[in-house]
Amino acid sequence: MTATPTRELDSTPNLTVLFGKAVLTGFTRHGSALPSTVYSRSPLAVDPGHLSAYNKVCGFRLTDQLPITYPHVLGFPLQVKLMTDNDFPFPLVGSVHIANRITQLRPLHTTDVLRVQVHVENLRDHAKGRQFDMVTTVFAGDSVTWHSTSTYLRRTGSGGSSADKDVVVRQPGAVWSVPDDIGRRYAEVAGDRNPIHLHPLAAKLFGFPRAIAHGMWTKARCLAAFEGRLPEAYTVDVKFKLPVLLPAKAGFTTDRADDGWSFELFNARNGKPHLTGEITSA
Repeated sequence: MTATPTRELDSTPNLTVLFGKAVLTGFTRHGSALPSTVYSRSPLAVDPGHLSAYNKVCGFRLTDQLPITYPHVLGFPLQVKLMTDNDFPFPLVGSVHIANRITQLRPLHTTDVLRVQVHVENLRDHAKGRQFDMVTTVFAGDSVTWHSTSTYLRRTGSGGSSADKDVVVRQPGAVWSVPDDIGRRYAEVAGDRNPIHLHPLAAKLFGFPRAIAHGMWTKARCLAAFEGRLPEAYTVDVKFKLPVLLPAKAGFTTDRADDGWSFELFNARNGKPHLTGEITSA
């Protein structure tokens, strides 16, 4: 059996360079297999100033504890590095983030020194193309403390989302005004400068009438609404439906379950769903 190659990085990949590479060279990739590379970055310290900026953009309180979505930002540059390598079979531009599952085994704090690893797995068919899982694992010392699976879809066919036919008929517990610059503000702290989030003209080049909010911002904003009500160890599983076209009015609703919560974010004007989520104890 061939050992999986692990590539230790001594600095965080430059996302500006990688997104530029993706735009210039990433539209004509072909392949039938995912790479087995594992990228690892350590030691990785959390910048309190960066954490504070992230919390403000996403609606979290300002503390030294990391929101459950924050480690995704730490692992994202490694994900992009992997997806822009020459042996990755699909282009980064046009790959759609359709689901994200995060498990926190204990809270992380700014005092923790972390190691982050990223790999890709589970290439499989989807009704609209091919999908794969980008897996990120965070260690504090020798212990796994956090891990996530981001599922991406590479479309190979046409047709709209099945979510186009869905409508949330419940009254929202809250309605949020999502400003037209939230894509640029989140990109500044998360590093995800995909052009579909930054400007309406750029978004139109990829088929969107206006710029759209980042899926991971919508997930973080929903979880900020639960602060003070969640256990120290839990899993939050989200499926991204229709994009949030900016600016927007978003309705938010929650339900208590035996072992956690369910929640939805949807267009407050027409009820079309943006995401559905479940929170369960880990």
